[in-house]
Amino acid sequence: MTLDRRSVLRSSARLAALTATVGLTATCSAGTDGNRNGAASVAARPQPSHLAEDPSPSPSPSAEPETEEAPTLPPLAPDTPQEVVTGPHSRPQLALTFHGQGDPAVATALLTAAEQRGARLTVLVVGSWLDEQPQMAQRILDGGHELGNHTQNHLDISAMRPDQARDEIAQCAERLQRLTGSIGRWFRPSAAQYATQMVKDQAQQVGYQHVLSFDIDPLDYTDPGSDIVTKRVLKSAAAGSVVALHMGHQGTVTALPAILDGLDAKGLHAVTASELCS
Repeated sequence: MTLDRRSVLRSSARLAALTATVGLTATCSAGTDGNRNGAASVAARPQPSHLAEDPSPSPSPSAEPETEEAPTLPPLAPDTPQEVVTGPHSRPQLALTFHGQGDPAVATALLTAAEQRGARLTVLVVGSWLDEQPQMAQRILDGGHELGNHTQNHLDISAMRPDQARDEIAQCAERLQRLTGSIGRWFRPSAAQYATQMVKDQAQQVGYQHVLSFDIDPLDYTDPGSDIVTKRVLKSAAAGSVVALHMGHQGTVTALPAILDGLDAKGLHAVTASELCS
Protein backbone atom coordinates (compact mmCIF):
# COMPACT_ATOMS: atom_id res chain seq x y z
CA MET A 1 0.00 0.00 0.00
CA THR A 2 1.01 3.56 -0.37
CA LEU A 3 0.47 6.37 2.04
CA ASP A 4 0.62 9.86 0.39
CA ARG A 5 -1.40 11.40 -2.59
CA ARG A 6 -4.89 10.84 -4.17
CA SER A 7 -6.70 7.77 -5.51
CA VAL A 8 -9.15 4.96 -4.49
CA LEU A 9 -12.32 4.88 -2.26
CA ARG A 10 -16.02 5.03 -2.48
CA SER A 11 -18.76 7.32 -1.14
CA SER A 12 -20.28 6.49 2.23
CA ALA A 13 -23.74 6.60 0.68
CA ARG A 14 -22.94 3.67 -1.62
CA LEU A 15 -21.20 1.98 1.29
CA ALA A 16 -24.34 2.01 3.39
CA ALA A 17 -26.20 0.40 0.51
CA LEU A 18 -24.00 -2.70 0.55
CA THR A 19 -25.69 -5.73 2.06
CA ALA A 20 -24.11 -7.94 4.69
CA THR A 21 -24.96 -11.63 4.91
CA VAL A 22 -27.27 -12.48 7.79
CA GLY A 23 -24.95 -15.26 8.95
CA LEU A 24 -21.58 -14.56 10.49
CA THR A 25 -19.56 -16.81 8.16
CA ALA A 26 -15.86 -16.07 8.50
CA THR A 27 -15.01 -16.18 4.81
CA CYS A 28 -16.12 -13.91 1.97
CA SER A 29 -17.69 -16.86 0.18
CA ALA A 30 -19.92 -19.20 2.12
CA GLY A 31 -19.26 -21.89 -0.45
CA THR A 32 -15.53 -21.97 0.26
CA ASP A 33 -15.44 -22.07 4.04
CA GLY A 34 -18.10 -23.05 6.54
CA ASN A 35 -16.33 -21.73 9.65
CA ARG A 36 -18.29 -19.29 11.76
CA ASN A 37 -17.19 -16.79 14.41
CA GLY A 38 -19.53 -16.25 17.31
CA ALA A 39 -19.86 -13.02 19.24
CA ALA A 40 -17.63 -14.36 21.99
CA SER A 41 -14.69 -15.24 19.73
CA VAL A 42 -12.47 -12.37 20.77
CA ALA A 43 -8.67 -12.66 20.73
CA ALA A 44 -7.23 -9.72 22.66
CA ARG A 45 -3.71 -8.74 21.66
CA PRO A 46 -1.17 -6.62 23.54
CA GLN A 47 -1.14 -3.04 22.36
CA PRO A 48 2.06 -2.11 20.49
CA SER A 49 4.16 0.22 22.60
CA HIS A 50 4.15 2.99 19.99
CA LEU A 51 0.36 3.23 20.33
CA ALA A 52 0.43 3.97 24.04
CA GLU A 53 1.23 7.63 23.53
CA ASP A 54 -1.43 10.27 23.90
CA PRO A 55 -2.73 11.42 20.50
CA SER A 56 -1.42 14.77 19.34
CA PRO A 57 -3.87 17.66 18.94
CA SER A 58 -5.53 18.00 15.55
CA PRO A 59 -3.84 20.36 13.13
CA SER A 60 -5.70 23.41 11.94
CA PRO A 61 -8.05 22.82 8.97
CA SER A 62 -5.72 24.84 6.77
CA ALA A 63 -3.05 22.14 7.19
CA GLU A 64 -5.30 19.45 5.71
CA PRO A 65 -5.27 18.53 2.03
CA GLU A 66 -8.36 19.24 -0.01
CA THR A 67 -10.84 16.39 -0.23
CA GLU A 68 -11.30 14.72 -3.61
CA GLU A 69 -14.22 12.59 -4.70
CA ALA A 70 -13.71 9.04 -3.49
CA PRO A 71 -13.29 6.44 -6.26
CA THR A 72 -15.83 3.65 -6.54
CA LEU A 73 -15.00 0.32 -4.89
CA PRO A 74 -15.80 -3.01 -6.54
CA PRO A 75 -19.07 -4.55 -5.32
CA LEU A 76 -18.68 -7.33 -2.78
CA ALA A 77 -19.89 -10.87 -3.38
CA PRO A 78 -23.51 -11.21 -2.20
CA ASP A 79 -22.54 -13.79 0.43
CA THR A 80 -19.87 -11.62 2.06
CA PRO A 81 -20.33 -12.05 5.83
CA GLN A 82 -20.57 -9.28 8.38
CA GLU A 83 -17.14 -10.24 9.71
CA VAL A 84 -14.57 -11.32 7.13
CA VAL A 85 -11.70 -13.46 8.40
CA THR A 86 -10.61 -14.99 5.08
CA GLY A 87 -11.50 -14.50 1.44
CA PRO A 88 -12.43 -17.09 -1.17
CA HIS A 89 -9.96 -19.95 -1.42
CA SER A 90 -10.70 -20.49 -5.10
CA ARG A 91 -8.62 -17.59 -6.46
CA PRO A 92 -4.82 -17.11 -6.18
CA GLN A 93 -5.21 -13.91 -4.17
CA LEU A 94 -4.76 -12.75 -0.58
CA ALA A 95 -4.98 -9.45 1.28
CA LEU A 96 -2.08 -7.78 3.07
CA THR A 97 -3.70 -5.47 5.60
CA PHE A 98 -1.86 -2.85 7.61
CA HIS A 99 -2.38 -1.00 10.84
CA GLY A 100 -2.08 2.62 9.70
CA GLN A 101 0.13 4.56 12.07
CA GLY A 102 3.78 5.46 12.60
CA ASP A 103 6.53 7.49 10.97
CA PRO A 104 5.12 8.74 7.63
CA ALA A 105 8.51 8.22 5.96
CA VAL A 106 8.48 4.55 6.98
CA ALA A 107 4.87 4.19 5.88
CA THR A 108 5.61 5.82 2.54
CA ALA A 109 8.58 3.52 1.97
CA LEU A 110 6.34 0.52 2.59
CA LEU A 111 3.72 1.77 0.15
CA THR A 112 6.38 2.41 -2.47
CA ALA A 113 7.81 -1.09 -2.05
CA ALA A 114 4.35 -2.56 -2.60
CA GLU A 115 3.65 -0.42 -5.65
CA GLN A 116 6.95 -1.35 -7.27
CA ARG A 117 5.77 -4.96 -7.30
CA GLY A 118 2.17 -4.28 -8.30
CA ALA A 119 0.72 -5.15 -4.90
CA ARG A 120 -2.33 -3.35 -3.52
CA LEU A 121 -2.72 -3.12 0.24
CA THR A 122 -5.51 -2.35 2.68
CA VAL A 123 -4.62 0.18 5.38
CA LEU A 124 -6.82 0.37 8.48
CA VAL A 125 -5.89 3.79 9.82
CA VAL A 126 -5.94 5.10 13.38
CA GLY A 127 -7.79 8.42 13.45
CA SER A 128 -5.30 10.17 15.72
CA TRP A 129 -2.60 9.40 13.14
CA LEU A 130 -4.64 11.15 10.47
CA ASP A 131 -4.85 14.15 12.80
CA GLU A 132 -1.04 14.23 12.81
CA GLN A 133 -0.47 13.16 9.20
CA PRO A 134 -3.58 14.09 7.17
CA GLN A 135 -1.68 13.88 3.88
CA MET A 136 -1.21 10.14 4.32
CA ALA A 137 -4.86 9.36 3.58
CA GLN A 138 -4.60 10.50 -0.02
CA ARG A 139 -1.07 9.10 -0.34
CA ILE A 140 -2.48 5.65 0.41
CA LEU A 141 -5.28 6.05 -2.10
CA ASP A 142 -2.93 7.41 -4.76
CA GLY A 143 -1.07 4.10 -4.82
CA GLY A 144 -4.21 2.11 -5.61
CA HIS A 145 -4.57 0.94 -2.03
CA GLU A 146 -7.67 0.84 0.16
CA LEU A 147 -8.42 2.75 3.36
CA GLY A 148 -10.40 1.55 6.35
CA ASN A 149 -11.15 2.45 9.97
CA HIS A 150 -9.13 1.17 12.95
CA THR A 151 -10.71 3.46 15.59
CA GLN A 152 -9.63 6.89 16.73
CA ASN A 153 -7.15 6.06 19.49
CA HIS A 154 -6.48 2.29 19.24
CA LEU A 155 -7.73 1.43 22.72
CA ASP A 156 -9.30 -1.85 23.84
CA ILE A 157 -12.64 -1.37 22.13
CA SER A 158 -14.06 -4.68 23.37
CA ALA A 159 -13.88 -3.40 26.96
CA MET A 160 -15.73 -0.14 26.24
CA ARG A 161 -19.36 0.77 26.79
CA PRO A 162 -21.37 0.75 23.55
CA ASP A 163 -21.48 4.56 23.34
CA GLN A 164 -17.71 4.78 23.87
CA ALA A 165 -17.05 2.18 21.19
CA ARG A 166 -19.35 3.95 18.76
CA ASP A 167 -17.58 7.26 19.41
CA GLU A 168 -14.16 5.68 18.76
CA ILE A 169 -15.40 4.35 15.42
CA ALA A 170 -17.29 7.51 14.49
CA GLN A 171 -14.38 9.87 15.16
CA CYS A 172 -12.10 7.96 12.79
CA ALA A 173 -14.91 7.71 10.22
CA GLU A 174 -15.38 11.48 10.33
CA ARG A 175 -11.71 12.04 9.58
CA LEU A 176 -11.77 9.60 6.68
CA GLN A 177 -14.89 11.26 5.28
CA ARG A 178 -13.41 14.73 5.60
CA LEU A 179 -10.07 13.80 4.03
CA THR A 180 -11.18 11.40 1.30
CA GLY A 181 -14.93 11.83 0.77
CA SER A 182 -15.68 8.34 2.16
CA ILE A 183 -15.65 6.57 5.51
CA GLY A 184 -14.20 3.50 3.79
CA ARG A 185 -15.78 0.07 3.53
CA TRP A 186 -13.99 -1.80 6.31
CA PHE A 187 -13.77 -1.44 10.08
CA ARG A 188 -11.25 -3.39 12.15
CA PRO A 189 -11.57 -3.43 15.96
CA SER A 190 -8.59 -2.21 17.96
CA ALA A 191 -6.66 -4.48 20.35
CA ALA A 192 -8.62 -7.52 19.15
CA GLN A 193 -8.59 -9.98 16.28
CA TYR A 194 -12.35 -10.49 16.18
CA ALA A 195 -15.21 -8.14 16.97
CA THR A 196 -17.71 -8.76 19.74
CA GLN A 197 -21.37 -8.45 18.79
CA MET A 198 -21.48 -5.13 20.63
CA VAL A 199 -18.63 -3.78 18.50
CA LYS A 200 -20.24 -5.06 15.30
CA ASP A 201 -23.48 -3.35 16.25
CA GLN A 202 -21.76 -0.04 16.93
CA ALA A 203 -19.75 -0.22 13.69
CA GLN A 204 -22.97 -0.84 11.79
CA GLN A 205 -24.57 2.21 13.38
CA VAL A 206 -21.67 4.34 12.11
CA GLY A 207 -22.07 2.92 8.60
CA TYR A 208 -19.77 -0.11 8.44
CA GLN A 209 -21.62 -3.17 7.20
CA HIS A 210 -18.47 -5.29 7.33
CA VAL A 211 -15.74 -5.92 9.91
CA LEU A 212 -12.35 -7.03 8.59
CA SER A 213 -10.55 -9.55 10.77
CA PHE A 214 -7.57 -11.71 9.72
CA ASP A 215 -6.26 -15.25 9.87
CA ILE A 216 -2.49 -14.62 9.79
CA ASP A 217 -0.69 -12.52 12.40
CA PRO A 218 3.13 -12.55 12.16
CA LEU A 219 3.40 -10.28 15.23
CA ASP A 220 5.55 -7.83 13.29
CA TYR A 221 4.77 -5.09 15.82
CA THR A 222 7.02 -6.92 18.30
CA ASP A 223 9.94 -6.23 15.91
CA PRO A 224 11.25 -9.82 15.69
CA GLY A 225 13.33 -9.00 12.60
CA SER A 226 12.46 -8.91 8.91
CA ASP A 227 13.51 -12.52 8.25
CA ILE A 228 11.19 -13.85 10.93
CA VAL A 229 8.29 -11.70 9.73
CA THR A 230 8.84 -12.98 6.20
CA LYS A 231 8.97 -16.64 7.28
CA ARG A 232 5.86 -16.33 9.44
CA VAL A 233 3.82 -14.81 6.62
CA LEU A 234 4.98 -17.19 3.90
CA LYS A 235 4.59 -20.28 6.11
CA SER A 236 0.84 -19.70 6.49
CA ALA A 237 -0.08 -17.70 3.38
CA ALA A 238 -2.67 -19.33 1.14
CA ALA A 239 -5.39 -18.32 -1.27
CA GLY A 240 -7.90 -16.18 0.61
CA SER A 241 -5.62 -15.31 3.52
CA VAL A 242 -5.97 -11.96 5.28
CA VAL A 243 -2.62 -10.98 6.83
CA ALA A 244 -2.33 -8.42 9.65
CA LEU A 245 0.78 -6.22 9.47
CA HIS A 246 1.87 -2.82 10.76
CA MET A 247 3.15 0.21 8.85
CA GLY A 248 5.25 1.93 11.46
CA HIS A 249 7.95 -0.73 11.77
CA GLN A 250 11.12 -0.71 9.70
CA GLY A 251 11.42 -4.49 9.92
CA THR A 252 8.07 -4.82 8.16
CA VAL A 253 9.19 -2.46 5.39
CA THR A 254 12.37 -4.48 4.96
CA ALA A 255 10.41 -7.74 4.92
CA LEU A 256 7.79 -6.67 2.37
CA PRO A 257 9.79 -7.22 -0.85
CA ALA A 258 10.78 -10.72 0.28
CA ILE A 259 7.18 -11.43 1.31
CA LEU A 260 5.88 -10.34 -2.10
CA ASP A 261 8.57 -12.35 -3.90
CA GLY A 262 7.66 -15.40 -1.81
CA LEU A 263 3.97 -14.96 -2.52
CA ASP A 264 4.73 -14.70 -6.22
CA ALA A 265 6.65 -17.98 -6.03
CA LYS A 266 3.54 -19.55 -4.48
CA GLY A 267 1.40 -18.15 -7.28
CA LEU A 268 -0.35 -15.65 -4.98
CA HIS A 269 -0.98 -11.95 -5.58
CA ALA A 270 -1.72 -9.26 -2.99
CA VAL A 271 -4.98 -7.38 -3.65
CA THR A 272 -7.15 -5.08 -1.55
CA ALA A 273 -9.71 -6.57 0.82
CA SER A 274 -12.50 -5.34 -1.45
CA GLU A 275 -10.93 -7.01 -4.46
CA LEU A 276 -10.46 -10.22 -2.45
CA CYS A 277 -14.13 -10.29 -1.51
CA SER A 278 -15.56 -9.02 -4.81
